Order: sequence, then structure tokens, then C-alpha cells
Amino acid sequence: MARDATQLQLHQDVTLGDTLRKWLSDTLVPEAHSNFAIHDLDAPDAGFSGQTVFFTASWTADDGTCESHELVLRMQSSNHQLFTEPDALRQAAVMQALGGHPGVVTPRIVLTEADPAVLGAPFYLMARVRGRVPSDIPSWHKKGWTVELDADERRRMYDNALRALVAVHAVDDEKTLAVLRDPAQQPHTTALQQYLTRLHDWYEARRPELVVGEDVLPEAWRMLAASAPDTDAETVVWGDARVGNMAFAQDLSVAALFDWETASTGPAEIDLGWWLMFERFLCESLGFTRMDGVPADDDAIVRRYRELGGRIDTDLRYYTVLAAFVFSLITNRLALLLVENGLDEKTARSYPESAVSLVRHYLDEFTS
Repeated sequence: MARDATQLQLHQDVTLGDTLRKWLSDTLVPEAHSNFAIHDLDAPDAGFSGQTVFFTASWTADDGTCESHELVLRMQSSNHQLFTEPDALRQAAVMQALGGHPGVVTPRIVLTEADPAVLGAPFYLMARVRGRVPSDIPSWHKKGWTVELDADERRRMYDNALRALVAVHAVDDEKTLAVLRDPAQQPHTTALQQYLTRLHDWYEARRPELVVGEDVLPEAWRMLAASAPDTDAETVVWGDARVGNMAFAQDLSVAALFDWETASTGPAEIDLGWWLMFERFLCESLGFTRMDGVPADDDAIVRRYRELGGRIDTDLRYYTVLAAFVFSLITNRLALLLVENGLDEKTARSYPESAVSLVRHYLDEFTS
């Protein structure tokens, strides 16, 4: 069985490589070239948010110069979506719009292709950024290269991560924000109201298939709808702001910010709430403690974010409930997909169970 799966993967990689070679020789390189080739093609399992393919493209220009470029292909998921409306081309447009702003280091978009006839789904190519990414599984709070750093190095890494988040939230350029806004946004509604409207639609679409949280999530939604802060703040909302979506260079500077699939606009607190929630999910929820050099708790993270130039205008307790609610929708959908792909139900359920327990935790904090 394993041998058959390996042979199938090799066949798919060869077919994909051949298709890419033919297509890119006409679209990526100058008209006058020779010896176009694709090397080191690697298509790892990237989960359910679309296929990722790493490869190197090389060719010889008409003046004899040899060109070689490390590239990443990101293809839109055509099935098994975690999110309601996957849109690879929008993600590319977001990265292009953000990449020109100080401190916001997104991978360079090389080209996009909307025609699904080429590879079976829309996709984009971006320049590959080499760096180290903190792990989610296993948690970077317990294993991996982050554990091998000393306290000062971890402090520098975390400060650089928060600086990058502050830079994202400093973007106030109208042209950039327009790329992130929902084109169907209703007039005279704030960015937060629009965010909550989309979230409610998503919740109602996923509600019939909830695996965990049928009792807690309705309570959470009622609170979120009734207690939404009265704010017209609008900046870039990353949507998945966390150190696990950052690549770090050897000097621990941030080399790239990625995974902009759920980017939108709204108060910066949406991202801060997500950041705090995800840190708890990867640390205390798993029975771990924060390592030396990492801010010890939520208050320490928020204090450092402010010291580095970030602004927070309201109580974050609302936004941690919001983050855990969103995470519960994602992990409930993930559990269904994991079971469809052969994982046992108990393990699959553990993800939404952890997320829903965070909803309960933050609801209790909000009402205390």
C-alpha cells in the first residue's frame, strides 16, 4: 500500500512538473531563451487550504546568462475547504498590496493564473523565502528550533514578531485597504460590523455540521452580537496573526509573513485577540509553560505590543472570545475533513474540543 501511494505521488509530481515546465516556458521567461527546466520539485502535504509546490526554475537567456529562481506555487483548494470561499488570487493580491509597506515583508508574487484549465484550479507563483518557521505540531513552546534558542534569542525573535504585527496594523493606505475590503460591503457599516456579518453567515453555514460546541457556540455568538464594541477603527486584519505564520532569518529577523487567506479590515484588536488565543492554544492548553524570553502571559504580550508602537483602544476580552469562536468553526470543519481522510474520530474531535474549551474560558472571563 505504501509503495503504491509513493508511486502515485511520483506520477503526480512528474505530471505536474511536465505541465508546469510547458506552461512556464511560455509565461515566466523571456521570449528568447533556451534550456528551460524545472528542478527539485517537492509537493508536500499542505493540509486543506490548497496545494503547495516548491521547485526551482532555470533557463539560459539569449546573452548566455544562466538564470535560476526558487519558486513556490500555491494552488486554490478545489474541495475540502476549511473556509467558505477560498480565493488564491485574492490572497496574492493582498500580499502584493501589503508588500510595499515598511516592515511588512510578504513573499514577492511572480505571477498569477486564474484559468483552472492550466492546473485544475487558480494559482499563483511567489518567490521562495528561506527561513525557519515555528512549529504548531508539535508546539514551538515545547519542541523544535525555538526551544534550542537561549532566552535572549527568544526575546529577540518574539519582539521581531510583534514588530511585524505592529507594522501590519500601521497600514492605513486607502488603496491597500480597498484590496482587503469585501466588495459587497454595505454602506454606512463599520469594518467590525462587516466582519461580524461575514462571520455570522459562515457560522450559519457551518452550524448543521458542528462536531463539538453545539451548546457553547450559540451562547458565544449571542454575546458577540450583543456586545460588539462601538468602533469605526479600520486597519489591516491579517486574520491568522501568529508566529507560526512567520519565517525567521538566521539573525531572527522576520523574513516573511504568509497565509493571508482570511485577511480583511477591522480593528487591530481582532488580530491581537487571535494572537493571544493561539498562544494559549499552543501553550497552556497543552499543559506547557512559556519559555524564558517569551512574554509570560497575555498582559505581557499586550504591554510589549504597545511598547513597540501598537495601539489598542478597547478591552481585549471581547476579541479573545471572537478569536476562539472563529477557531472553533475552523477546527470543527477540520475534524470532519480529518475523519474523511482516515483519522480516528477521537483524535479528530480533540481539535474542536480544545477550541471550544477556549471559547468557554474566554466567555467566563468576559462575564466575570
